[in-house]
Formats: sequence, C-alpha cells, structure tokens
Amino acid sequence: MSNDRLSDVLDATYTCLTRYGVRRTTMDDIAAAMGVSRSAVYQYVRSKDDAFRQLAGRLHTRALARAREAAGQDVPYAVRIRGVLAAKLELSLQLIGDSPHTAELMDSKARLFGEICTEFTNELRTLLADLFAEAGAADAAEAAEICIALVSGLETAPDSRHLLERAADALVPGLLR
Repeated sequence: MSNDRLSDVLDATYTCLTRYGVRRTTMDDIAAAMGVSRSAVYQYVRSKDDAFRQLAGRLHTRALARAREAAGQDVPYAVRIRGVLAAKLELSLQLIGDSPHTAELMDSKARLFGEICTEFTNELRTLLADLFAEAGAADAAEAAEICIALVSGLETAPDSRHLLERAADALVPGLLR
C-alpha cells in the first residue's frame, strides 16, 4: 500500500470533515475530494469509519511526536513541560480552528476515535509525570494531571497560546518544588 496515497485519502477525509462533519461525510465525498472513484478509496481504507479512525490516529500520533520531541530537549524542565503542553494545545487549536466539525476528533467519548483520544492523553500524562519525577517533584502524577487540566481549560480560551505560556510559567515552577 502506498503511504502517499493513504496520506491523500486521509487529507481528503480531513477536507470532508471540515465541510460536512463525520456523520454527513460519505465515501463518495472523500473520493470526490481526491478526484478518484470510490473504489479507488477502498484500496486504502475499509470504510468511512476506518478513514476517520486513521485520520484521528495520524493527527494524534503527530502531536505525540511533537510532545516527545519537546520532552527530550536539552533545556530546563519547565521549558520541556511547556513544550509537551503546547503540543496538546496546538492539536486542539488546529482542530477547533479549522471547522466546528473537526473538534469531533478530540472527543474522548466518540465511538470511532475515543480510544485514540484517551490513549493520547494517557501518553501525555505519562510523559509529563516522567518529566516531573525526573525533576524531583514530590507528586509527579498529580502534577501531570494538573497540567493536563490546565491545557484542557485553555482549549477554548481566547489567546490560549499566550495564556498557556503565562500559566505554565506561573504553575510549573511550583509543581517542580
């Protein structure tokens, strides 16, 4: 299977998601967005649901890679932690900003991709807890949970990128003690 063609299918799926949402998108819509026949799309995905699951997986995997990259930098812990949080926030802002429909891909209760969202958040929680533990924080798991809650609260706030920086700069040093 060509990764480029699968990527094209997932890009077309995202385009349809922004226009119609998950429920209203059809395989014909995805095919039309690609400029191919519906049967050509079926060579890369089993169904519309499969296309959306793979799309959600791709977006969350990319955000997790950015978070891991931030965690692995050779900079102070507070900067690394803020970078992990920024990866989650950027994914949310991308999805919320592109269309009202795209936020569906962040819904941990969604039938199609709830487990992807939950796994993503759990991976971030573990990454953050490891950073806090490595830095010598008293309760690394609780600190990670507070940070996840912070980002979740900022997802719909105006100027959330700026607020994340300020909030992390105020919060993380206290959690690292």
